Amino acid sequence: MASKPTFVTQEGLQKLKDELEFLKVTKRKEVAEALKQAKAFGDLSENSEYDEAKNEQAEVEHKIAELEDILENVEIIKTSRRKTRVNVGSSVKVYDFDLSEEVTYTIVGSTESDPLNNKISDESPIGKALLSAKPGDEVEADTPAGALKMEVLEIL
Repeated sequence: MASKPTFVTQEGLQKLKDELEFLKVTKRKEVAEALKQAKAFGDLSENSEYDEAKNEQAEVEHKIAELEDILENVEIIKTSRRKTRVNVGSSVKVYDFDLSEEVTYTIVGSTESDPLNNKISDESPIGKALLSAKPGDEVEADTPAGALKMEVLEIL
C-alpha cells in the first residue's frame, strides 16, 4: 500500500537525508558498541545495560525505516509565482479575529512544522482551513483550543 506524499521544502529534504545518514552511519555504530559492551558484562537475562541497548537499537531502526518511507514518498514543495490561492509552501498573512492582530503563517509539510515559528503543517486545523483560500476569504479552523476565525489578507 503506497503511503501518501509528504510535502517538504528543498531544505527540509536535506534535513531528512542528513538525519537518515547520521542514524545509519553514526548512531548504528554507537548502538552496536553499546551492545558489545553490555554483552561483556555477562548474563544477558539480568543485564539492564543490554536491555537498554537493545531498546535503543529498536528505536533507531524504527526511525530509519520511518525516514526511508518518508523519503520514498516525498514531494518537493514548489512555490507558485501566482499568489491567487494558498498552497503548501505559501506564506499567508491573515487577520486573526480572536487576537485582533495580523499573523503570518507558512504552510509546510508535517515533517517541517514548527508552530513556534508560525510554520504550520498542511495537516493541522489551521493549515487545512487556509489551503485553497484566497485573499478576502474568511476561514474558520476548528482547533483544540476552539474555533479560530481568520481573514486571508495576502499571499506572500
